[in-house]
Amino acid sequence: MNRGVAFVFPGQGSQYVGMGRELFERFAVARSVFEEANDALGESISRLCFAGPSETLQLTENTQPAILTVSVAVLRVLQSEGYDAANFFAGHSLGEYSALVAAACIPFAVAVKIVRARGRYMQQAVPAGTGAMAAVLGATPETIYEACLKSVRDGEECSPANFNSPGQIVIAGHATAVDRAILWLKDNGAKRVIKLEVSAPFHCPLMLPAQEKLAHDLQAIEFADLQRPIVSNTDAAVVRRGAAAKIALVRQVSSPVRWQETIEVLAREHAVNTFIEIGPGKVLSGLIRQTARDVVCEHVEDIASLEKLTIGHLVR
Repeated sequence: MNRGVAFVFPGQGSQYVGMGRELFERFAVARSVFEEANDALGESISRLCFAGPSETLQLTENTQPAILTVSVAVLRVLQSEGYDAANFFAGHSLGEYSALVAAACIPFAVAVKIVRARGRYMQQAVPAGTGAMAAVLGATPETIYEACLKSVRDGEECSPANFNSPGQIVIAGHATAVDRAILWLKDNGAKRVIKLEVSAPFHCPLMLPAQEKLAHDLQAIEFADLQRPIVSNTDAAVVRRGAAAKIALVRQVSSPVRWQETIEVLAREHAVNTFIEIGPGKVLSGLIRQTARDVVCEHVEDIASLEKLTIGHLVR
């Protein structure tokens, strides 16, 4: 096993209509993943992935199982082609479920039902229009914390939600507080602030009702110890035990995603120098390059990217 390799899995926001279709059509192992998801959910998630409509795919309760299914299908194709040499897994928020499936901690059919419920709980936690998120470019964590502190009024919430890379941090909370924070950040040196098109303010204390419901569901599910470790994005810690993985998934719902630290732990403390992004899109590859500049990043999501994969030493 090449000890310098990590497989990483994307989270919500990477979805698009048509994702996974090529692999489904060419590879039996990919088809079996989609069929397993369809059976587990009692509906055709494959049809939604391949044909949309986009507005239905964008619903959080659909987005989450769809991305998980595509990511695991890509993983199974890679494994069937002999690419199975990673010694670490990690996933951005939702992507941590894909990482745990890869690590044989939870079966895929169980995971896809969990994330369907997770998405529904997160959507229900905050009334539509009440919350918001914004991506901030070119501001320090200290500036972000100050902006959030100055923006809240009368019990409102506003806090960092994603520490994605140096210079890219996402904030979340009540829409009114986020709007104030945006104005303050623009006046205090942020290079750019982008209001995000999201259905709920993820990874902030407003998600605590969803976290409580998910914790109840997860209590009934057995998590096996991991065959290979992950680095959890809740606290950037290496996780090898199933019990610890479950706790991290619960805390993750209302805690910020520490993706920058996750990559730094893998690259600096565990000598990972090759990252393969597995699943729709290549957002994580860009974030990884911003965080650890002397590493190799590749992504696989379709036939073209599979054929371009140049990491020949990963095969067996």
